[in-house]
Amino acid sequence: MTLPARHSRQGRPPTLSQLRAFTAVAECLHFREAAAEIGMSQPALSGAVAALEESLGVQLVERTTRRVMLSPAGERLAVRARTVLDAVGELLEEADAVRAPFTGPLRLGVIPTCAPYLLPTVLRLVHDRYPKLDLQVNEEQTASLLEGLLGGRLDTLLLAVPLGASGPAGASGVTTVPLFDEDFVLVTPRDHELAGRDGLPREALRDLDLLLLDEGHCLRQQALDVCREAGRFEGVPAATSAAGLSTLVQLVAGGLGVTLLPRTSLHVETERNELLATARFADPAPSRRIGLVMRESAARRHEFEVLAKDLREAMRPLPVRIVE
Repeated sequence: MTLPARHSRQGRPPTLSQLRAFTAVAECLHFREAAAEIGMSQPALSGAVAALEESLGVQLVERTTRRVMLSPAGERLAVRARTVLDAVGELLEEADAVRAPFTGPLRLGVIPTCAPYLLPTVLRLVHDRYPKLDLQVNEEQTASLLEGLLGGRLDTLLLAVPLGASGPAGASGVTTVPLFDEDFVLVTPRDHELAGRDGLPREALRDLDLLLLDEGHCLRQQALDVCREAGRFEGVPAATSAAGLSTLVQLVAGGLGVTLLPRTSLHVETERNELLATARFADPAPSRRIGLVMRESAARRHEFEVLAKDLREAMRPLPVRIVE
């Protein structure tokens, strides 16, 4: 079936100035008043309406010595012209809003080993400093977050930068603004021989039953990196693992082994459990770095860099070392 061809009209398309002039006349039904309403001279306004009529190929206005009337075509097209002008106004308002920093949606991705411990600080900062920002939070593992960032689903990420060469520090197309470093702490059962120890050497990890998070968590890889640095090359048994830190510490409390936790998680995960104890490593303690990750091409890159600076200040009360 052949569809009918659309009618093609000769001439230039209407301009916004012409539509504005015609709409003013349609609303005022008086050329002088319409000209004053939009700040245009009366001859210019008359010329704009005439040019619009020529462009559209229809008569819009009936001019008499006593009054101005809209033609039937003018009645119909005045509604369309107003709709066009309103849409353009909304477009300009939206552009103004987009240009304003810290307004509109911000889709933030956070890894599970950061989200419960850092989000209270992040949300408080956004509420107090950026009230017009529509923060949307997504908690996912590192690989999924990076995929979402590079695909445009997410705007910026809070990630742990791995100790090794993998991860966001080595990912193509992204850049990281460092926020802080935090030490790892050994979490043990209360009756463990290392419970409460201070100045623990890393080599103590060689012979421990170390419990890890499931595959895909960057904290698992970081714990393995720490073990290798301590001289543990045979790996860590994977018979028992956990999907989150809360489950991991319950396994420790049940006597199945020990684990490594970042210091920001200790208050939430261990302080209310009497079956758990901690041991701190000798300096320099094994640690991880947290950064704000963004696309290298991000249009809001300057905004995100300001956000990173404000996050550093907001996180100073946490048990971390701010990266200046």
